[in-house]
Amino acid sequence: MIASDTFSVTHEDAQAIDDCWNRIGIHGDKSCPLLTEHIHCRNCAVYSAAATRLLDRYALQQEDREHAPGTLQSEVKTRSLLMFRLGEEWLGLATRSLVEVAPMQTIHSLPHQRSRALLGVANVRGALVACLSLVELLGLDGASSVATGARVMPRMLIIAANGGPVVVPVDEVDGIHAIDERLLEDASKSGSQANAKYTQGVLQFKGRSLRWLDEEQLLSAVTRSLT
Repeated sequence: MIASDTFSVTHEDAQAIDDCWNRIGIHGDKSCPLLTEHIHCRNCAVYSAAATRLLDRYALQQEDREHAPGTLQSEVKTRSLLMFRLGEEWLGLATRSLVEVAPMQTIHSLPHQRSRALLGVANVRGALVACLSLVELLGLDGASSVATGARVMPRMLIIAANGGPVVVPVDEVDGIHAIDERLLEDASKSGSQANAKYTQGVLQFKGRSLRWLDEEQLLSAVTRSLT
C-alpha cells in the first residue's frame, strides 16, 4: 500500500499520476473492471507501478537534497572527551589517552615514596600498576561535594602514559561525549586559566564549567612523577 506520508512529501509527483484507485477503485466508485479479478487495488499492477514511481521519485528527491549545496549542515567535526569529576571540579580528557574506566580498587602504599602525587600501586588484572593523584598533579581541592541521595560511584581511570599504563582515581565519571571542535577552539582562544595547570581551556557543558585538560602536558607530568 502507498503510504500517506509518501503522498504528502511528493505531492507534485502524485498529481502527475493517475490515481485511479481513488476514482474507480476501492476508494472510488468501484467501477473498475479489474476489481473483480484483484479484489483490492493493492493487488493490481497499475497500483504497484504507481507506487514504484512515487517511491523512485521520492528517493531521487532525497538524494538531490543531500547533494545540493547549502541544504544540509556541513559535517561537524567532533572530539571525544571523557568527563569526570575530582572534588567539585569537572574535567575533560581526550579519550585517546584513556585505556579503560575501571571499578575502584584498593591502593597499596609504597615505602619511601618521593613523589607526593604517587599514591601507591593498584592491582589491574593481576598486574601492579602505579596509582597517581590527579588532585595533587593539578593542584585541586580534593574535598568531594555530592548532593545528598545522588548515586555516585568513584572510578579508576587507566591512562596510557609514556612508561606504560597508570591508574588515577576519580570521584565520578559522567561518560564519553563528542564535543564540537569549534567549541574546543573557542575554549582554547579564550585562554587557559592562569593558575590552572595542564589546561587547554574552559568550556560550558551540560550546565557545568568544564576544564579541558591538555593531555600532552598532563602525561608528561605523570611521567615525571614516576621517575
